[in-house]
Amino acid sequence: MSGADRRLPDGEIRVADPFRYYLRVRYSECDAQKVVFNARYGDYIDLATTEFLRALGYGEELFSGELDFQLVKQTIEWKAPARFDEVLEISVLAKHLGNTSFSLAAEFRVAGQDRVIVTAETVYVLVAPHTLTKTPIPQELRVAMEKGATGLVVDHAGYGT
Repeated sequence: MSGADRRLPDGEIRVADPFRYYLRVRYSECDAQKVVFNARYGDYIDLATTEFLRALGYGEELFSGELDFQLVKQTIEWKAPARFDEVLEISVLAKHLGNTSFSLAAEFRVAGQDRVIVTAETVYVLVAPHTLTKTPIPQELRVAMEKGATGLVVDHAGYGT
């Protein structure tokens, strides 16, 4: 399926088998009831986004500062709690690509379960490394995001071993 075929009429991108990131909920990320603090989901999204970009082949550019972006909006919807020591599966895909901005969608599941417990959409703006001014998304990054890291998995929880 080409990048053009992956776009829906409203400009959103579809991916059949999105990138997945696994992490284990640590005790320090929870409240007294051993439920994940809501604010921690932003941290989890940041980790999954970094691994998504690394899976796309942009790890070096991300860590050298050559690829830089700023979060401008994040919407999170909680449907069910995550708890201490659960392994979370976070799927990430590019939802929309603009001229200088892009949005990533994330879905959280307890690993091995179908039910989505949290959804998130994060809008980023690509910026020039030294001036932090908006800059257009390069064509090669655009193509990589449209393609996605289909079927790739990063497992920091040891879930798949």
